[in-house]
Amino acid sequence: MRLAAAAGALRPTAALLFRSHPQRLLPSLRRSSLPLARRRRHSYSSTSTALDDPPTTTPATNTPTSPPAARGGGVKAARRRARESPEGILKRQLDMCSRDADLPTALALYDAALDPATAVPLSIYHYNCLLYLCSNAAAGDSADPDPDAAKRGFEIFARMEAQGVEPNEATLTSVARLAAARRDPAMAFSLVRRMADIGTPPRLRTYGPALFAYCDAGDADGAGQVEAHMDAAGVVPEEAELAALLRVNAGKARAGEVYRLLHRMRTLVRQVGETTAEVLEAWFRSDAAAEAGVEEWDATKVNEGVLKGGGGWHGQGWLGKGQWNVGRSEMDTKGKCHRCGEKLVCIDIDPSETETFANSLTELACKREVREDFLRFQEWLHRHGPFDAVIDAANVGLYNSKAFSFSQVNSVVNGIQRITKSKKLPLIVLHRSRVNGGPAKLPHNQKLLEGWRNAGALYATPPGSNDDWYWLYAAVSCRSLLVTNDEMRDHLFQLLGTSFFPRWKEKHQVRLTYSGRGPAFHLPPPYSIVTQESEAGSWHVPTTTGDDIENPRQWICATRKSSEKSSALPQARLSEMVW
Repeated sequence: MRLAAAAGALRPTAALLFRSHPQRLLPSLRRSSLPLARRRRHSYSSTSTALDDPPTTTPATNTPTSPPAARGGGVKAARRRARESPEGILKRQLDMCSRDADLPTALALYDAALDPATAVPLSIYHYNCLLYLCSNAAAGDSADPDPDAAKRGFEIFARMEAQGVEPNEATLTSVARLAAARRDPAMAFSLVRRMADIGTPPRLRTYGPALFAYCDAGDADGAGQVEAHMDAAGVVPEEAELAALLRVNAGKARAGEVYRLLHRMRTLVRQVGETTAEVLEAWFRSDAAAEAGVEEWDATKVNEGVLKGGGGWHGQGWLGKGQWNVGRSEMDTKGKCHRCGEKLVCIDIDPSETETFANSLTELACKREVREDFLRFQEWLHRHGPFDAVIDAANVGLYNSKAFSFSQVNSVVNGIQRITKSKKLPLIVLHRSRVNGGPAKLPHNQKLLEGWRNAGALYATPPGSNDDWYWLYAAVSCRSLLVTNDEMRDHLFQLLGTSFFPRWKEKHQVRLTYSGRGPAFHLPPPYSIVTQESEAGSWHVPTTTGDDIENPRQWICATRKSSEKSSALPQARLSEMVW
């Protein structure tokens, strides 16, 4: 019944509009006998509607004039008419289908739009909604895979191309997913290359269908080609993609590729999820892993690799031979593995990286904040800094409380002051609204604020600002500790990338817990929470299980007995040890 209602939904609406506005819809009537017969301006944007037409210009003056709809009733009236047009109604109905994952109703609407009696011109937006639903159903994202969904999806794409509607990145991504659902990774990959050829930058989601389809098919070479294409396009894989590449290469006993990907995982992911952990554990327990490596190696070269890389890895290939001893472990407070006794290291951050990151922060903040406000803060920081610690006072003052607590902030200020080298008051960053209103007006809180202000330790961020930019920049530029329980995962911090920022955060963030005795400070660990490869050939991979505060973090510990290392390995053998 719902399908029938959807299929006929456009007919009465269109008829009503024709009666109400016969002159305005006359062109649509003329098109209805031959729907989609020509390329339209609305076909180039994924969200194009009648509202997206650019303003018309008069030939004599070349000055923008309002379109007829806007002159008749203003912009709001034009938007209302666009929403009430057959195209706008179909857009809303397809949006509802997307929300409800309702492919059958969407296909009924599509068929009705092609019927000459109820023809509706289809834009790139309509096609993308339909292809998205087909690809979801074909892949089984919301239920069991629908074998007919891929067929209908390819039919819709063929009609779209026949009508001259140019596909965009979203279109080709959905079609690539259709190809992957048909277990055709080569076609999925060809769509990515087609996108690159026409100058549309592919995204990570565009590569996913081809990469995962190759991996699921056990085609390590094909998956490697997709990875190489991603690298050339500047698209960085995430954990899911790297785990799939690890799995397919481990299954093919390609020890060298597994080694390379482990190091890529170390750089890009740092801590792995449970699915990836299981892939790694299966590799280390395999016969191929036992065979990989060398019994003798040049210890000098290994040590040089460690020094060159900053510690925690050497990159010289699998060291040792024989079965691996694999299991889960925890680290003590000094970074010593409970299982094997290996002590993890603290991997250095190059000071030049910190300076570059501080400059990037300034650029981003000046784009998203009032530039003069942020530059004024930098000048203030130059006069009053540096600080050994910076406090995200909003986060601290609201910890485990609905009401902001100045006394809680003060206990943290005093506590962190006692454990820093200079014993100087930390920088307290707080929004001006909290400094001037609410609990701040109470006499004892005013006394606290006045003391911090007189000591040059309080900075009140201006109205409308995001104080995250201020405390983060202060902590980075001062090379100081940052006291906050903010996980720093929202959009602002995603702008900072996944290369430097996670390493900086690990070394500088101080987290808090409270008890009846006051705040407890969880200082940065004296070791790096990242995959580490020892000079003896053992591996330790941190997982996301555990948080190192309430629950110890779980690590994969993989070791094996190594033969006596040779410091005078012949040059011919050195090439063997790389993989």
